[in-house]
Amino acid sequence: MSDTILRYVPSDPYWQPSPENATKAVSLLETIVPGADEVKSSFEDEVRFYDPGENWSGVECGACGADAEEWWGEAMETASENGFKDLSTVAPCCGATVSLNDLRYVWPAAFGRFALEAHNPGIGDTTEEQDRKMTECLGVSLRKIWAHV
Repeated sequence: MSDTILRYVPSDPYWQPSPENATKAVSLLETIVPGADEVKSSFEDEVRFYDPGENWSGVECGACGADAEEWWGEAMETASENGFKDLSTVAPCCGATVSLNDLRYVWPAAFGRFALEAHNPGIGDTTEEQDRKMTECLGVSLRKIWAHV
């Protein structure tokens, strides 16, 4: 059986909230997805990549828009060797220095040390208002990722 995970990850991959604010955000997310199997927050010691799982649809250069699939894997491998402490890379397509976090993931993905997660949330999507409330609750810009695993 496959699962769906709704994740909110801060746009700043190195940012983490206080444990108290994370608890408040979990409570808010529980009101948005009351039928979810589980709602939780996760804190990571190192930056990790939050991908969309089976929803993966490719990645494009954030500078020129070219397909980045050909070089993305090698750039990811290089960045992972130092625990994703440095997400910058030179895009071979245009020569621009770009952040792996700021590439255009066709199906949203993000890097981070913190995530809010709702497993099997039981909804098609959240509203702009709900997303805004999540952002206000944590006080930081968030990226929403729908993963199918």
